[in-house]
Amino acid sequence: MQTHTFLRRAAAGLAVAAALTLTVAGSAGAAPAPGPSYDFSDCPALPAGVDAARWKCEVMTATGSLTLGNRTLPEFAPMTVTHAEGPMPDGSRGQVWGALRSAPTAVPGGLSGSPGGDRSPALGLSVQPEYGGRSDFYTVGDDMGLFTVRYRALGPLLPRGCVIGAGETPVEIRLKRVGPSERVSKNPPVIKFAAVDDTFAVPAAEGCGPLGRVLNDRLGLPAQTGNAITLSALYTYRTYDQLPPR
Repeated sequence: MQTHTFLRRAAAGLAVAAALTLTVAGSAGAAPAPGPSYDFSDCPALPAGVDAARWKCEVMTATGSLTLGNRTLPEFAPMTVTHAEGPMPDGSRGQVWGALRSAPTAVPGGLSGSPGGDRSPALGLSVQPEYGGRSDFYTVGDDMGLFTVRYRALGPLLPRGCVIGAGETPVEIRLKRVGPSERVSKNPPVIKFAAVDDTFAVPAAEGCGPLGRVLNDRLGLPAQTGNAITLSALYTYRTYDQLPPR
């Protein structure tokens, strides 16, 4: 993957992420806007006995491109990931998963043989990411930890249980930051960054019924190499003592 190609995609995706993540009141000639607001409704409950003022709920919204096997989604639907982290009562580090939210993204070419193939609605295909059950968001240098995802394959001819990365074999994403992060705002804290992973493997789709073999053949799955994800992201957080009561 060429860095200059990634950065062009990241710049375009960041504009979309910013528009979807930041809600700014006001208009030309009106009073100054009070600033952006964020949705912290997916912040998870804290472990018992921890100090709420030392725990952060972290929200990241990202767009970018995704390659699974031999198909590339030039721009996937915005994805929002929420989790919490802070010290446990014994002083060790703690994390709690919140949620992953995203809409489906159409796969070019659907279930036809190529991106320029049959565009019949019956052959349409979309994929939607879901949490894969494991995450570790502690950053070391440019390594941004791990999170696992499954991609639900959606189409008129596919059963609901059709999933890429089902069961004990989710897709393991290990993002690496590309270039410096930029602080967009101090109050509230907003940081933008770009990241990439082109080292992960993608297993075959499972639970897809009679079309399972066709789906895997069309997507080139399983694929040990050639997969990639690029992200342009906006990140913010609040400590739990700043969150409204539930």
